[in-house]
Amino acid sequence: MALEEGKVYSAHVDSYASDGTGVARIHGMVVFVHGAIAGEDVEVCIEHVGHNAAWAHIAALHTPSPARMEPDCPHYDTCGGCQFRHMTYEEELHAKRQRVEDALHRLGGLDVPVSAIHGAQNIYGYRNKVQFPASWDGIGYYRSRTHQVIDIPHCHLQPQVDSVCRQVVADWMKQYHIPPYQEKTGKGLVRHLYLRTNQAGQVLCCLIVNGHKLPHSQELVEALQTAVPSLVGVVLSVNTRKTNVILGPEYHTLWGQDWLEETLCGHTFRLSVPSFFQINQPQTQVLYARAVEFAELTGTETVVDLYCGIGTISLTMAEHAAQVIGVEVVPQAIEDAKENARRNGLADKTRFLCGDASQLALQLEQEGVTPDVVVVDPPRKGLAPDVVDTIARMAPPRVVYVSCDPATLGRDLKRFAALGYEALRAEAVDLFPRTAHIETVVRLDRKPAEHFMNLYAQPFQMIKSGRKTIELRLWDEKRQNIKIGDTIIFTNTTDGEKLEATVLNLHRFNSFQDLYQALPLLKCGYTEENIHTAKASDMDTYYSTDEQEKYGVVGIELSLAKGVADETVVSLSKT
Repeated sequence: MALEEGKVYSAHVDSYASDGTGVARIHGMVVFVHGAIAGEDVEVCIEHVGHNAAWAHIAALHTPSPARMEPDCPHYDTCGGCQFRHMTYEEELHAKRQRVEDALHRLGGLDVPVSAIHGAQNIYGYRNKVQFPASWDGIGYYRSRTHQVIDIPHCHLQPQVDSVCRQVVADWMKQYHIPPYQEKTGKGLVRHLYLRTNQAGQVLCCLIVNGHKLPHSQELVEALQTAVPSLVGVVLSVNTRKTNVILGPEYHTLWGQDWLEETLCGHTFRLSVPSFFQINQPQTQVLYARAVEFAELTGTETVVDLYCGIGTISLTMAEHAAQVIGVEVVPQAIEDAKENARRNGLADKTRFLCGDASQLALQLEQEGVTPDVVVVDPPRKGLAPDVVDTIARMAPPRVVYVSCDPATLGRDLKRFAALGYEALRAEAVDLFPRTAHIETVVRLDRKPAEHFMNLYAQPFQMIKSGRKTIELRLWDEKRQNIKIGDTIIFTNTTDGEKLEATVLNLHRFNSFQDLYQALPLLKCGYTEENIHTAKASDMDTYYSTDEQEKYGVVGIELSLAKGVADETVVSLSKT
């Protein structure tokens, strides 16, 4: 039976959608019920019927959930900022955990559970950055699913000082007849009010304007200084483009400094207006602590941090690793990352590269960088397929994925699974209480691959008789997919006997002659007799100089099963 718009139906709400909306099923069709809580029996009025789902609001509430509460914000029904103020925080965390698990299972095809969700200690005033749109209706936030501005004197998600700044700017605009920007016509001046605060209580104020000058700017600065003693600077951002992008490309400091400092995980970061920084500092520390634990660093690893921003994760990882290479597409962010590393005494352990993540990941692969851990913290759209492919080719034993969108996380984990990576652990961290957003950190491990090689009887027996063996090969397309930790199954071409060995290391050189000379330095227990045997066999008879120059060569260091005599030999084979 088809649902009819405007008609009322009885329903039981059994779960939540990704935006926190209650989900019911009526006559086999999914119905999204605004403001409903899982477990409630309701009467719903159908607002719209689509091809596969319908949307409704509550007409009557028969069995309210014990988790239901009266919203503590007078603007909750109209403002689009919060989605969970009608339920307890405990129920909100349950809904968010369900959302992540659903995405991992339904979109990722994974059975990995979300072992924990880390809720916030403080669900009020946690935002360290806000951006208020301005209009003739006031300065506040957009009405849900519209660009109509609601004048909101105070929001529970922001510090009280932000409300003071907002009121000062609103009074200044009214007193000096400063027109707000109008999206439809492209006219008007003030587009947004941007405020950034830190744990010390300092405030950086920025006005985004549709012009290159701000009339009565001195009066604004003086009014802000009087009302906000903790103000450190006032900045003008010029954005004359007809776009929904908030910040413009040009900045002018009207007074004070154009940055403030914040401490995160023991490091100090300098934040300019366009700098990306997580909006909930205490919960970000929880998130990064989980990422570090998932990375299992011992101090000897090379870590590649894609989408590194100003280096927040990079510096956190650098405290526990030998080297961190950060990659970011925004030039100013890279410069900030380098300066942050220098300021925190970690310049010698970090390297920052500016460019597209997929292209620079490919560059690192071509440089022969073999990371032990790759960390990704992409924007909401997730990872491009070529980034996933390149990470898989780099073959780090571990990948730590920090995600701000469960849907794209599930999609990307499915791609990783197809390339040999298994998601082992997942935890959620709530950086955005009372809103639908949720962060997730996932640990992926590379599943060792199997490779097959044929050997003549003599080299086969040489491997079989020793624990540690270096097998010399051309580093051509056939061998380049061999990674540390993989298994090589050798077959004796004479009698078909098979032998398994684990790849302990890969020693790459330009030619076999270079490899021979390096054997004593590899510290694999080589004797002069072993090295003499290697040179006498002369792999140059198998592979031309041109082939060696084109591909290079590799010494594959192997470990056999227990119970074999501990003796290191060199195996030479063409096949």
